Amino acid sequence: MKFALSYSGGKDCMLALHRMVSLGNTPVALITTINGEEERSWFHGIPKTLLEAVSSSLNIPLIACKSQPEQYAEAFVEGLIKAKSLGAEACVFGDIDIADHRKWNEEIAEKAGLGCVLPLWQEEREALVYELISTGYKAIIKIVQSDKLSESFLGQDLSLPLLEDIKATGSDVCGENGEYHSFVYD
Repeated sequence: MKFALSYSGGKDCMLALHRMVSLGNTPVALITTINGEEERSWFHGIPKTLLEAVSSSLNIPLIACKSQPEQYAEAFVEGLIKAKSLGAEACVFGDIDIADHRKWNEEIAEKAGLGCVLPLWQEEREALVYELISTGYKAIIKIVQSDKLSESFLGQDLSLPLLEDIKATGSDVCGENGEYHSFVYD
């Protein structure tokens, strides 16, 4: 199957990409939403230049959808339609278990006439982040929710000892509740 990846730059979407490719599927595009004023991704705050560098290194075209918050969904659908013109049959998302996210993913893919695939859906959060690390990916913590994690976590590579430190704060080690966002750089 040819697919587009909803690409945040973070660990979950990269693990979803890894799994899809491992199963013999072909990515035709990485779709990312960009804050038009700041030239960085929404939510993860990754500069567009870094997203382009990842796209180039993976040899998968980047579809950067510039938007303001109120046009976010519309811009994403436009990006999906571009991916469909490249042969995408579905959009792959790295969401794990938040029902509202799944609903949004399904609705947005349907608006573009694509299927919706969630290869990590309903899997154990901690096991997923361990899988990413054990598979050899390198990810850095890019943003923290300051009422959950201290700034000392910023810039640290995800590692088994760091996951223990995150757990010790009472936070979700996968960051699925917004405790942190990551950027996969290798």
